[in-house]
Amino acid sequence: MLIQHARLVDAGGEREDDILIRDGRIAAVGEGLAAGEGEPVLDAAGLVAMPAFIDLHTHFRTPGFEHKETVETGSRAAARGGYTFVNCMPNTNPVCSCGAIAQSVMDEAKRVGLCDVNQCVSITKDFDGKTVSHLRALPKNLRFISEDGKGVRESKVMYEAMCIAAEKGLTVMSHAEDMDLSATDYRLAENLETARNLYLSASTGAKLHMCHVSTKEALEDILTAKRRGGNVTFEVTPHHIWFCHNEFRVNPPIRQQADVDALIRAMLADEVDAIATDHAPHTPQDKQNGAPGCVGLETAFSVCYTKLCRQHGMPLSRLSRMMSRTPAQIMGLNKGLLQPGFDGDVVLVAPDEEYTVNPDEFAGKSHNTPYAGLRLAGRVRATVKQGVLTYQM
Repeated sequence: MLIQHARLVDAGGEREDDILIRDGRIAAVGEGLAAGEGEPVLDAAGLVAMPAFIDLHTHFRTPGFEHKETVETGSRAAARGGYTFVNCMPNTNPVCSCGAIAQSVMDEAKRVGLCDVNQCVSITKDFDGKTVSHLRALPKNLRFISEDGKGVRESKVMYEAMCIAAEKGLTVMSHAEDMDLSATDYRLAENLETARNLYLSASTGAKLHMCHVSTKEALEDILTAKRRGGNVTFEVTPHHIWFCHNEFRVNPPIRQQADVDALIRAMLADEVDAIATDHAPHTPQDKQNGAPGCVGLETAFSVCYTKLCRQHGMPLSRLSRMMSRTPAQIMGLNKGLLQPGFDGDVVLVAPDEEYTVNPDEFAGKSHNTPYAGLRLAGRVRATVKQGVLTYQM
């Protein structure tokens, strides 16, 4: 595929160039490139071409909860939102605690063909909170473990898991929540478990990734650990920088204005590694019954562009780093830059186009969004995965 006449923006900056994709990778970037015989040409005049987005934190609900989302509907939502790769959490039914379940999800994503998937495995077997021996049997292609949706209660268990992770080169993705404190003080629950896991990572040498960081105290502890050379990365969600004092139920909850301000300051200072959606589909009945979570793949770019670039003047190249380049580095992917040799995954966006969020237009199965009716800027117009168009408005 040849993409012509776009303004190119990635973590390295911006320029006016064409992009030629062959055999799934970017073959050339420059002026006046020509397509070969039979190669499609995409005219992107007036649009911005960016590396397609990568989500470190997604729920496709397979296996067991396909009434909320399937790999196919989740992949369609991802493509509509400009994503070509997502990292799926293991809180499924059965819990993803083995290579066979993980591989079945990834194989289904390949069959659908719209979005690549990495499937995480649970830190404790079947979320029992105690058993970590299954981690030693994981195949080499499974490198990420998470107890997403809850914290690992016992420090000794988390220590043992991190020892195995350090030995096998696994990345521990931490949902920081002291489950014994959640009902009493959710802020303290996040802050204490954040500090504990940072200390355990430093002690064991395990690579740690902190999920959906939401409090100013947890943020500062993580930044301090990073300044000291800690082997830690972290993500922030779009809903935690958009909302404050909001009762829409997510986990961790929407925080206070001081927390939002701290997260945005860190983003503007180029201190945040990644933006992740925590895309969490639910049925209307589930939400009425108090299930935490919101869908986010189809609105993430617009929310972040509106909040960070439009309202706070962040360069689009920095947003690209947090949504593409650094997530690719964390996942070990050949993605995230518009340069020859990188995967031919591109998203075309219209930064100046404004629209009103209408959940009825979502491609995913679930519509549980806190953004319904909001006016946002920056619209995804097309998504290209390895030179193949997977979405176009």
